[in-house]
Parts: sequence; structure tokens; C-alpha cells
Amino acid sequence: MKIVKLKEPYDKNAIVDSPIVLALGFFDGVHRGHQEVIKRAIEKGKSLGVKVAVMTFDRHPKIIFQNIDGEKFKYLTMLDEKLKHFKNLGVDIAYVVKFDENLAYLSPQDFIDKYVVGLHAICVVAGQDYTYGKHDIANMDTISDFAKGRFEIITVDHLQRNDQKISSTQIRKDLDSGNVEAANLLLGYQYENHGTVEHGFKRGRKIGFPTLNVSIPKNERILGEGVYAVKVKIDKDNLWYEGMASIGHNETFGDDLEKTVEINLFNFDKSVYGEKVIVKWYKFLREMVKFDSVEELIDQLNKDKRDTEVFFGDLKKN
Repeated sequence: MKIVKLKEPYDKNAIVDSPIVLALGFFDGVHRGHQEVIKRAIEKGKSLGVKVAVMTFDRHPKIIFQNIDGEKFKYLTMLDEKLKHFKNLGVDIAYVVKFDENLAYLSPQDFIDKYVVGLHAICVVAGQDYTYGKHDIANMDTISDFAKGRFEIITVDHLQRNDQKISSTQIRKDLDSGNVEAANLLLGYQYENHGTVEHGFKRGRKIGFPTLNVSIPKNERILGEGVYAVKVKIDKDNLWYEGMASIGHNETFGDDLEKTVEINLFNFDKSVYGEKVIVKWYKFLREMVKFDSVEELIDQLNKDKRDTEVFFGDLKKN
């Protein structure tokens, strides 16, 4: 997949000089609804015999329009991971446009002229709630007014699950509440975090449950506090390990402690400090609890481990 980065005003020489079918969207999470938009674009591209491109932005438009601190915005998928999803779905070209004031305040007509027609799109595919300016005037109902017959328009209806729209907003709510299984159903895959193993306080090692203390990038969304069944891949050996993870403040060991992501991997005794890891979140096991003693904590951790092993055992049978 060819990746082309653009900044308004862009260099026309950077544009791939061939007709394309263009899928439009921010695609945070690349969930099942987003996947449907891209699949429809790929089907159309095959029928027309042209390449398929996706256009997305380097940051969420809300950061500009709602004056949000970009350092604090939490994404379901960081840009690099989003691009991997596009590639795996079969996209030929990914246009990544810098979303700044120059782009944000283009008129709807200028946006269509430059970022649809200017990219040589002969067909545009987008979800029914896609906008390219003010919601009331720059939406999929009015896009034909700006297209002026220069390209075909395919609007993809919202995918539903249990009479509920599949959306990035709902997935964020599910993750924040710990309902990762519901989020995974909407995503169409296990939610992931990407981080680095750092030195911790080594409390887990002292009680027989050594943990990886994983630092997650500040812009990557993590789940609500709790204990979860997970799988972890370590770049060093490229293998997946089953385990259980806790997200919380470790109240048993004191008050006002920093929130951490700590993972106990089963059948694992390697030193991996400084290594990059991927964490796949499978199931919420329980809420975080402040125990009256370390012995109570150990009893609960043994139960958590049994529950996790049963979960993955059942998963393998299905």
C-alpha cells in the first residue's frame, strides 16, 4: 500500500496520477462499520478496474473544531495501526491529510474540488454520517450538489448490532466501562494496546505473580479499571502469551498510587524490560478491589488465574 501525506495547500505532484475509488472517513478503530465502507470501495474498484484509496486525517477533527488539547485526546487506533488495518483490508493508496486550520476552514466546495476531484476520484464511498464541513450543509445528502456530476457517490448505511449503531463513540463507552467483549464485537477484532515494558515496584514478584509493567502511549485509549484476560505479543520473540492484566492504582499497597497497566503472563520467565509489546484484551474478569491483606490478594489472584485459564480453554474449543 502506498502512503501519501498531504498538507493544505498540497503539492499536486504528490497525487497518484490515476483514477481511483475513494473511501472517506476518519476511521478511528477501523470498526465493522468502517470495514464495510472500505469493502464497498474495494468491490467498486474491482468492478471499475481502478485502484482504491482511503483518505483520512493525521488527527481527529475535534481537536481543531472543539479546541481540544491534542496531547490529551485518546484514540482507539493510532495512525500507524490504522494504516495497517487499511493495508490488510486490501487498500492500494492511503492519503493522510494534516488536519490543521488551513484544511478545517476550506469551504465544502473547495474540499470536494481539492480532496476528491483533485485526487482523481471517479467514485466516492462514505458512511451516511460523513461530513466535510458544517454538518447541516456539508453532508452525504448534499454532496451531489458539490460533486456536479464529476464522480459517482455511494453512501453506506450504518451497520447495526442489536438495533444499535456500530460507532467509535459506542466502542469508547464500552471500553471505558470495561465491557471489552461488547467493544470487540463492534470492532470485529480484539482491542489492542501497544506499549513498552518498564521497571515497576516488583511487588508482584514478591507474592508469586511477577508482572510486566506496560507503559501505553498517552494518546492511546486504555480500558476502564479492572482485571482482564489478555494475550501479549513481545516483539523480541514474536510469540503470543496468555495472561491476566490489571488496570488500576493498586490500592492494597497504598493510597494515591499512579494508575498502571500490569500483566502477569502464564508460563513466562523472561526478562523483557524495554521491549515493545502488543496487548490484546479479551474479557473483563472483575473490578479492582482494595484487599485487607496481601494474603487475600494472593487468594484472589489464584482465582483470577483459574478463571483466565478456563476462559482461554473454552475459547480454543469453540
